Amino acid sequence: MAGPPLTDSKHGRVLSGRRVLAATGAATALVCAPGVPATAGQLPASTHAVAAPRVVPAPASLRTLPGVSFTLTRKTKIVARPGSGTAGGYLAGILRRSTGYPIPVTGAGGSRGAISLVVSRHEKGEAYHLAVTKASVRLEAGSAEGLFRGVQTLRQLLPPAIESPTVKPGPWTMPGVEVADSPRFAWRGTMLDVARHFFTIQQVERYIDQAALYKINTLHLHLSDDQGWRIAIDGWPRLATYGGSTAVGGGKGGHYTQADYTAIVRYAAARYMTIVPEIDGPGHTNAALASYAQLNCDGKAPPLYTGTDVGFSSWCIAKPVTYELLNDVLGQLARLTPGPYLHIGGDEAHSTTAADYATFIEKVGPIVGKYGKKMVGWNEIGAAKIPPGSVAQYWNTAKGSEGGTQTARDAVAQGAKVVMSPANHAYLDMKYDQSTPLGQDWAGLIEVRDSYEWDPATLVDGVTEKDVLGVEAPLWSETIVTNDNIDYMTFPRLPAIAEIGWSPQARRSWDDFRVRLAAQGPRWSAMSVNFYRSPQVPWPAS
Repeated sequence: MAGPPLTDSKHGRVLSGRRVLAATGAATALVCAPGVPATAGQLPASTHAVAAPRVVPAPASLRTLPGVSFTLTRKTKIVARPGSGTAGGYLAGILRRSTGYPIPVTGAGGSRGAISLVVSRHEKGEAYHLAVTKASVRLEAGSAEGLFRGVQTLRQLLPPAIESPTVKPGPWTMPGVEVADSPRFAWRGTMLDVARHFFTIQQVERYIDQAALYKINTLHLHLSDDQGWRIAIDGWPRLATYGGSTAVGGGKGGHYTQADYTAIVRYAAARYMTIVPEIDGPGHTNAALASYAQLNCDGKAPPLYTGTDVGFSSWCIAKPVTYELLNDVLGQLARLTPGPYLHIGGDEAHSTTAADYATFIEKVGPIVGKYGKKMVGWNEIGAAKIPPGSVAQYWNTAKGSEGGTQTARDAVAQGAKVVMSPANHAYLDMKYDQSTPLGQDWAGLIEVRDSYEWDPATLVDGVTEKDVLGVEAPLWSETIVTNDNIDYMTFPRLPAIAEIGWSPQARRSWDDFRVRLAAQGPRWSAMSVNFYRSPQVPWPAS
């Protein structure tokens, strides 16, 4: 498919293959956005149709170079220029384990035969430019974070076996391409509920690595709920040791020490992923209330809870000790969390009066601000007075102007941004169909196409593109216990949400996505990911 040079509207420069053509003399094939016709342009037409590499999320612009490829050899090195952060070592670690090649990482050297990572003033933020020629691979970005995002695209240009934890025979060839890419939204997240069932540091790190492949940059950790409190707090030891001692169904529970939590934060940071810790309130608080009798309005601690009903618990809004506790909890989490956000919950507070709910939000917001953080809460917080710069996470199933959407508009009217997590599209714990052995169905049955075919900028009336900070796919864990459980409910739906967050809306098409998604199957198999083989996706024969 031939066509004109594409223009990157953010940077106003032509995304041409001239630099690549000068080195290779190859013709260039243009991969157009779905529905955009190719017309005559400055680049020579290709005499053969070229299949686009099957990358998820879809890049903003991708050109293939017919007849051009780059092959990794034992002599391949990574030249990570100053400012490239962890991207070079991260990429080398992936390539070494499956190729068996040494893949040294150097700070200087020639580019021929090398993969070069360069911080460039021509790009900004997470935007990157990737050129694969016969002689070399060059990845440029405006930041180390942008290089890391580009590395995820580079990984997907290589055969799926590159993800193997053991040495495979190869060959390790990637097609000639030129990619110019940048994200649509700043917040591209997933949430892991470690409160209903506890997950170890290793399990969380595994989830971080899986999500990073699809340019997810935010991990929301749901650290407290009725069934468990999962973070140790100085001065309040029983929150973790007693409140964290069980789980849904009566399992043994568990909690993170502050050193454990710091290890997770550092692991995520090395993958340019921001941790957003959540302490839910004023509802979903039974584990804390059971830990300290004085937190209850009647001074009596309820028993620990291992069921799955919601809406029965509440902080005692009138007691000063409630805010003494939250001041300590949020202050310590703020110190341990370098990211800009603290999530205070706010959903399903059915046992809290509307007046008490408003009082609670209006008292907690300044505590968050005191520690230099921005408050995030579920969209119900829009019904109360919230600090400027807050973030409302929309989880309802309503759309347009239906009931349930008003609090999102109320939050926007107060200057908040919205993270879109509509339960009937983005909740990873919903069943795929009635036969799915895990998950729930209160928000509906959510197949991959349901996860993919919606637009955050048009879902709720009065919440437009400029109001949307991004998207997030929550994985609630009432029925989720093992790594295989996590995998099965997350894949292939998380990549669908990731593409919504990253790719331009005009670049998205279900018919195109399902084919690119199918190409991820062998990659997940190489990674030992227990994914759901949706009948909507043309998976390759195994």
